[in-house]
Amino acid sequence: MGKVVMYSSVSVDGFVADENDQPGPLFDWLTSGDVPLDESGELRVSRTSYDYTRPYWDQIGVTLVGRHVFDITDGWGGKPPSGIDHVVVVTHRPEPEGWAPEAPFHFVDGVEAAVARAQELAGDRVVEVAAGEVGGQVLAAGLVDEVRMDVVPVVFGSGKRYFGSVHAQHLLEDPDVMIQGNRVLHLRYRVRKRG
Repeated sequence: MGKVVMYSSVSVDGFVADENDQPGPLFDWLTSGDVPLDESGELRVSRTSYDYTRPYWDQIGVTLVGRHVFDITDGWGGKPPSGIDHVVVVTHRPEPEGWAPEAPFHFVDGVEAAVARAQELAGDRVVEVAAGEVGGQVLAAGLVDEVRMDVVPVVFGSGKRYFGSVHAQHLLEDPDVMIQGNRVLHLRYRVRKRG
């Protein structure tokens, strides 16, 4: 079974978006380089960021998001982002009316059931959990193996927190990856398991 990785670009003060769900400059590093990151050619990063990011993206089998992210992206038009095979949406509501049943999106109630479904779909590949409220819930449930952050040199002051509204302490190992890209610092932490 593949590992569960919580991931996002994040401000230095720990936010993944402002109060209006806008990421501001958090994704500027994805268009500030000269090496294409995907087939579209729209994402262009530094060679250092490419060498770190592309192998990770190639390992992702499923992305797990909350219903809020699904709604604000309009479900990516029914096509998972960045070539991901499946998207699991944590929600207490049914899928949107008129949603194409053949689209590789799975609507699941509760984070434990959502992670189980995502791992089933991913097999040996990575389950990527979007940071924010749902990511924080998955972390609080003890289901995250690794935390990846692309730290961008900007301070938001307020907004949507990387770890959502987690209220308990969770220990991470020392970072085992620290790579400086162009306007981004890539960090990777393993999560200490309880018990």
